[in-house]
Amino acid sequence: MTERHTFDVVIVGGGVIGSAVAFFLAEDNAFDGTVAVVERDPTYVNGSTARSVGGVRQQFSTPENIEMSLFGAHFFREAAVRLEVAGERPEVDFNEAGYLLLASPAGLEVLRDNHALQKEKGARVVLLEPAELDRRFPWLRTDDLAGGSLGVSGEGWIDGYSLLMALKRKAQTLGVSFVRGEVVGADRNGTRVTSLKLDDGRELVAGKVVNAAGPAAAAVAGMVGIEDLPVHCRKRLVYSFECPTEILNCPLVVDPGGVYFRPESGRFVCGVSPPADQDPDCEDLVVEGDLFEDVIWPSLAHRVPAFETLRPTKPWAGHYAVNIVDRNAILGPHPEVGNFYFANGFSGHGLQQAPAVGRAIAELIVYGGYRSLDLRRFSFERFAAEKPVLERNVI
Repeated sequence: MTERHTFDVVIVGGGVIGSAVAFFLAEDNAFDGTVAVVERDPTYVNGSTARSVGGVRQQFSTPENIEMSLFGAHFFREAAVRLEVAGERPEVDFNEAGYLLLASPAGLEVLRDNHALQKEKGARVVLLEPAELDRRFPWLRTDDLAGGSLGVSGEGWIDGYSLLMALKRKAQTLGVSFVRGEVVGADRNGTRVTSLKLDDGRELVAGKVVNAAGPAAAAVAGMVGIEDLPVHCRKRLVYSFECPTEILNCPLVVDPGGVYFRPESGRFVCGVSPPADQDPDCEDLVVEGDLFEDVIWPSLAHRVPAFETLRPTKPWAGHYAVNIVDRNAILGPHPEVGNFYFANGFSGHGLQQAPAVGRAIAELIVYGGYRSLDLRRFSFERFAAEKPVLERNVI
């Protein structure tokens, strides 16, 4: 006989997005239902959250992305208190050292346009001329730059794994069940998903289902008959290195060519997104190729002369769940399968947007609509309507 369990909400994927949805649901006094989070690997060793570089920024070109990340920064500052369990306050290590986006002459106009929108939405960002960049960051080469945009508050990086563990633990104390298993099938009755099947034969009967499966989101959607979710698994390589010269007051720096770097516990981490024609779907975590030697190191040494003598250390790989249409989140219910909710396609921005997304999906489930931020532009329907939400600042 099949072992069945019934929940009001089943969340597929227990990474930072799924755990944030669970926390905000369980925290809401207007919600008195039962919640289960299904996660195939509770160690999270290969999950996107644990392998993230942890960037937090409001420097986006889309208003909703700015607003979501502003709330994220606010939540991270309060996380120790808000996620306290039994008198223990978690450390999520939100380091507000800033994000510095550098611009060549060709990119200055876009930087200025984005800056104006970010300021309008309340982000604390400043535009810096090359002379001011020289003064603040004397280790930086600026002779080929037209300027930079620096987040002076609410930007930097966070320990994604610690945040995930804190959200999960708090959600559990609020009554959420975390179920170890992999969803391998689903039953659907007309416009509703009725149950999910796990790899060990168990069945979870669900009132509502949230797809928070990260890089596996399209496969989960396919199990309920949704074949056109444009979320693909893409590999991102992260390299680390040591520099014999001390680099003081270093934010997370993004070069005009896309190479980024930031300090991390006495060393640095860095990377770059590959060109679209060199970015295939990929599920492995193998570090291969000559990306560091051919692309990243030359860029680092050009921008920071002290990096010419850097010493590479151990690299690693992680996955982005990339929305290949417009690189933005896909949120909310499916137009035809009304109890199936998307929380997918963050394209590298999921960690910083997790608090806002968790709150938003919880509001949809509890109240039937968004209350805090209007995120309707990110609905699945935008694809059929051919109304993509294009984000210019994808790193």
